[in-house]
This record gives sequence, C-alpha cells and structure tokens, in this order.
Amino acid sequence: MLALTLSCALTLTAISAMPVSPAEAVNAGKRARRAVDTSALLRSRLLWSTIDVCNAPDQPNTVGIRGSMPGDHQTHDKMYMRFRLQYMDAATKTWTDLSKASAGYAVVGSGAAARQAGRSFQLNPVAGQPAFTLRGVVNFQWRHASTVLAEASRATSAGRDSLAGSDPAGFSAASCLIG
Repeated sequence: MLALTLSCALTLTAISAMPVSPAEAVNAGKRARRAVDTSALLRSRLLWSTIDVCNAPDQPNTVGIRGSMPGDHQTHDKMYMRFRLQYMDAATKTWTDLSKASAGYAVVGSGAAARQAGRSFQLNPVAGQPAFTLRGVVNFQWRHASTVLAEASRATSAGRDSLAGSDPAGFSAASCLIG
C-alpha cells in the first residue's frame, strides 16, 4: 500500500512538472486573471441593491428596487439582473418570495462599465389586513455569450446612491412597509 501511494505521488508530481506550450501558458494566465477579476467583482462596493421607492404619495402601494453592479471591463461580456420582492412571514420569521413579484433576468448592458437598473412592483393590499414588511433581492450575472462567468445575490440595504428613479429623490432603504 505504501508503494502504491508513493508511486501515485511521484506520478502526480511528474505530471504537474511537465512543460507547457507558450499558448497553453497564455491561456492559463487568462483564466487566472478571469478568476481574480471575478473575485474583485463579488467584493466590489458597486455591487448592491436598495429599495428606492416605498409607497410614495405619487406611487401608492409601489415598491421600487434598484441594483448596481460593477463591470468586468470586457465589452463583449454582458451583465444581467433579476429582481425579486420578498415579504417577512410573521409566523416563521423568514423572508419569502412573492411568487408573482419576480422577473426573469434582464440584460442591463455590456461589461465595459458599472451599471444600475431597477424595477417597480405594484401591490394591491387588502383593506383591514396588517401591513407587510417587504424587501428586495437582486440576482446578478456576468456572462460571456451563454457562459455565466460570475453570479451574486444581494438583499436590499439602505444608504445607496441611486442614479435614477428614487422617489423621493435620494431615497434608499433596506425594507418597506405596505398595507
């Protein structure tokens, strides 16, 4: 058994020490840079979501969710966002998706630069029922053709700087009460 283990270790060492062609080295370097870039995307301060509309006087019973994502600086890559609305289930104390308040992924632009996008959800609260605490979740994807390079998800948080759509101007919250 020891001889077999030693033999496998030597074989693995020999394989990893084999020389690679210049083209293979360049491709390995590109893959390594992509991994570093992906890690940077996921840690970026530009990756966030916020509620930018919450039952505003001119948009009653409406919740607006805005997301921001950094670009990967690759013009041929595309960035996508998916917006979901969740409510706090009073019985289980967990966030639950509103089944009809979820959209599929939408392209928000090329990977050349950071992007923001948003979606509003109009609710129809039932009179006499308690108010609901709501939050948003944005799923983010960076894609090259049909390959997903990276993905992330962020629940809404306060203190974000929406470039458009806030009502009132500058509004940013983690949650919203509608009822």
